[in-house]
Amino acid sequence: MAELSQTSSVPIALRDEIKRKRWRAPALFRSPLTVAGFLIVGIFLFAAIAAPLVAPFDPNKQQLSARLKPPTSEHLLGTDALGRDVLSRIVWGARVSLTIGLVVVISASIVGTLVGLIAGYVDGFVDDALMRLTDIFFAFPSLILAMAIAAALGPSLTTAMIAIAVVTWPVYARLVRGQVLSLRKREFVEAAESVGASGARIIRKHLLPNSLSPLLVQASFDMGGAILIAAGLSFIGFGAQPPLAEWGVMISEGRKYVSTHPWLPLFPGLAILFTVAAFNLIGDGLRDALDPRLRGNL
Repeated sequence: MAELSQTSSVPIALRDEIKRKRWRAPALFRSPLTVAGFLIVGIFLFAAIAAPLVAPFDPNKQQLSARLKPPTSEHLLGTDALGRDVLSRIVWGARVSLTIGLVVVISASIVGTLVGLIAGYVDGFVDDALMRLTDIFFAFPSLILAMAIAAALGPSLTTAMIAIAVVTWPVYARLVRGQVLSLRKREFVEAAESVGASGARIIRKHLLPNSLSPLLVQASFDMGGAILIAAGLSFIGFGAQPPLAEWGVMISEGRKYVSTHPWLPLFPGLAILFTVAAFNLIGDGLRDALDPRLRGNL
């Protein structure tokens, strides 16, 4: 009877296990912190796309009679020294900051990926030359080098994006090169070489697709980093220039009133804090979801 009971309970246990696995959420969304990161980014992304509809006022409209007003029902986050609505400027600033992050990550990842693929696959003198070039960029602190490039090209939002992309691409080059070196001697690559596949085809069909996972993780972290560096450059005058509604510019303009009207630098600073933290949370979630060593524990 005991053996019969054990035998009959096995299908039920297996059925319960299958049902439990069937209804599990995707690995990326099992962490509440990752979900919170996506929600925060989604809110700022919606605000950026729908800024003309979401912002209650024109971000650059000056109204000196309403200058330096504290948060009220009319101006939810108060007004600045020129009477401009702080909430409207933060909403429009989301469009600027997210654009900066997107442009920097796309341009830096393309350049860095190309350099890393060539260096890792060709090897020899080409690898040494390209890696010594990346070492030159790594020798300087990122913010200092970005400041020097932005100052040389002239302060503007465009030059700030160029400067940040220049100091960011070596990270992708190193990352992709390491992936290619680990994949180059794998069986599927050697099989492609044995049938006469060209180097370009091997890179495009085999090496690049298998290097995308760490690239996505790095890109999510760099989105927040690019927004933070851009705000820093704007704060010291090397990035976006007034009257553009950009978070770093808003903090720079509000620092004069930090002791008497603290909401001026506080609210754009919180926007930067939440956005950068959200992208870091997404990066952590992507890393855990895409890492096969951690996937079984999710």
